[in-house]
Amino acid sequence: MAAIPGRGEAAAERIPRAAELRREALAVPPALAELLPDGGLVKGSVVAYSGASSLLAGLLAAVTEGGGHAAVVGMPRLGLLAAVEMGAQLQRLAVVADPGPDPVEVAAVLLDGLDLVVLGLAGAAVAPSRTRVIAARARNKGATLVVTDGRWPNPSLRVDTRIAGYGGLGAGRGRLRSLSLEVAVRGKATAPCHGRLELRPNATRLEWVSLEPPTDKTVESHGAAS
Repeated sequence: MAAIPGRGEAAAERIPRAAELRREALAVPPALAELLPDGGLVKGSVVAYSGASSLLAGLLAAVTEGGGHAAVVGMPRLGLLAAVEMGAQLQRLAVVADPGPDPVEVAAVLLDGLDLVVLGLAGAAVAPSRTRVIAARARNKGATLVVTDGRWPNPSLRVDTRIAGYGGLGAGRGRLRSLSLEVAVRGKATAPCHGRLELRPNATRLEWVSLEPPTDKTVESHGAAS
């Protein structure tokens, strides 16, 4: 943490305006960017995530490879090797595997100096009064918080994933070559969006690719009803 440049100091000098935060977004894997309303994770927002941790590794890879700094709190089983194979720069990633009895407070402190904090709640529910305080802190610092494996009311964005299949495995044997996910994105002021992504090898690294164009569920349901 001491080696991280003073992003927190710069944030403390000038609190970003809400309009600026809406325009600025953290980098994400390009295939995921197609599904997000702002083409990335908006700086200063809180994102509720559920499903496969492999896409979380992709988020960490995109941010740290792009020069940002990130942290993972309370997720000791997150695959850092997979993140590295997606391009993550470990020197820009802090890992707090065991944050103690209050992982939310640890994540709140990290928001002061990092671009992205991924917080595992271990099935816990966070009270609305506290989530409002943490969300305000993220907004003021221009940092993005992704919470998973728990209940966090009223996030800016929800991203839900489900494993849709594997490639490379035959009748119970073979080498895993790809992983596909169904991804659903819901924002506060945007129509739900749905897509399918696949993680596959490309030369010396792993990358996410889009398997189908993003689908606006609202438009889809209207068309079915007409």
